[in-house]
Amino acid sequence: MNQEIKAIVTDIEGTTSSLSFVKDTLFPYAYKNMPDFVLDNEDEIAALINDVREVERNPDLSIEEVIEVLLRYIDEDQKITPLKTLQGMIWEEGYKAGELVGHIYDDALVGLKRWKDQGIDLYIYSSGSVPAQKMLFGHTNVGDINALFSGYFDTTTGGKKDLESYIKIAAEIGLPAQEILFLSDCVEEIASAAAAGMNVVILDRDGTSIDALGHNIVQDFDDILKEMADA
Repeated sequence: MNQEIKAIVTDIEGTTSSLSFVKDTLFPYAYKNMPDFVLDNEDEIAALINDVREVERNPDLSIEEVIEVLLRYIDEDQKITPLKTLQGMIWEEGYKAGELVGHIYDDALVGLKRWKDQGIDLYIYSSGSVPAQKMLFGHTNVGDINALFSGYFDTTTGGKKDLESYIKIAAEIGLPAQEILFLSDCVEEIASAAAAGMNVVILDRDGTSIDALGHNIVQDFDDILKEMADA
């Protein structure tokens, strides 16, 4: 690994936080509350509703049909910006009500704090909206840890499997790509970040022996710390 790492960009699902928290807690919570949230806030979220109609190429969708589309997007795990924005708004209400508590792995917290103390800038890149990211890290079982991060990126930057997204992220951070480390559990994302010139590490927390395509692969943040120390 390049020993001149000056910034680390990390995914959330399966990387800093449990995949099951997202799949088994956050998504069902948004699914359950989506209909009432959309109906209760129709005027305030009119632009997002129209974004869904635009994605569907059907400007005549009724509000009930828009809700059906949004629920289908959740079922299909679509990474569509209006859905992610609405999910974030629903989750915000859940966090504020104390019904949701963000999960972060112990080893991830240790790693992030150590890197922060070493002067390395930390960033999040997730398909979840930036507000949703901040809410998760602002309401963890260890409290608000948003102070660890220098910035956040979501699908408004681009798709997580798109090479151009990582080029944009490097430009926005203001560092050469080779001075940035990207962490994710998704090989396709890792491949795109590597193609953009970033250092990369795959998190395989379950030890499922995924095909790493020649990239570095670890099971937790402790191994990344060791690897960086040995670089």
